[in-house]
Amino acid sequence: MLNGVGFLIILGCVFGSFMISGGKFEIIMHALPHELMAIGGASVGAFVVSNSMSTVKKAGKGLMRSFKGGKWKAQDYKDLLTLMFGVLSTFKKGGATALEPHLDNPEESSLFQPYPRLLKDHHLIEFTCDYLRMMTVNFEDPHQLEAAMEADIEKHHHEEAHPQHALQIMADGLPAVGIVAAVLGVIKTMGSIDQPTEILGAMIGGALVGTFLGILLSYCLVGPLAAKLLETIEEDAKPFFIVKTAIVAYAQNQPVQVAIEIARRMTPSAYAPTFQQLETALDEAKNGLNPATA
Repeated sequence: MLNGVGFLIILGCVFGSFMISGGKFEIIMHALPHELMAIGGASVGAFVVSNSMSTVKKAGKGLMRSFKGGKWKAQDYKDLLTLMFGVLSTFKKGGATALEPHLDNPEESSLFQPYPRLLKDHHLIEFTCDYLRMMTVNFEDPHQLEAAMEADIEKHHHEEAHPQHALQIMADGLPAVGIVAAVLGVIKTMGSIDQPTEILGAMIGGALVGTFLGILLSYCLVGPLAAKLLETIEEDAKPFFIVKTAIVAYAQNQPVQVAIEIARRMTPSAYAPTFQQLETALDEAKNGLNPATA
């Protein structure tokens, strides 16, 4: 929704100012189809040549993702903190034996089932379960655990950001592709040098549409979408840092509730539950826990 409003502002102000100042919009409309074909086709072709098919597909999904924005809401962060409280409490009371059945099959676990939106993010759930298992195996070295989690998050972020980098490179190249289209228009104009001034002026104006489109698409369409995608990727990575913070804090012998409070402080400010809100959620979770783990 917000992206659509932004694009309407861009188009309204750019073309509105052109028309108000006396510009002839029919010149742009006449040149638009073939200039757009040259610029769009060359840019998409170069994008396909310079990237793997996997990256091309992910970039297409990334464009849709940039319109949707981040998927995590305030309730999701509260649920994640509550989930971490549940699994760490279970480990504290029952040890690895009590926790492992939940990690082996989280979809059927009484700890994970109350949070279906979290379960849909398979990578986040796998990340959480894998490092909880590692904590049960190598509980005495929290620094090694933290380093492994940071490396895993960095790897995942790099893979997620690769399509965004490809889109940004495409945006950076669009002005030059626009110049290519403009040069073709100038060549066409030079082939009609014997025509009247009015016709030559319209042909030169049409050629300049190529430069205009290349710059407009770069800085007002593809570039902003690439930037929004990067922001979305970084926002969607926040839950991984929350999980890491909670597990590492507990591995450093912090009480469960203190570890969760430290993790709460890693929550984005716009979505972070207050101390009282988290306390209420944790109290509800305590009442819902199995008596053996409460």
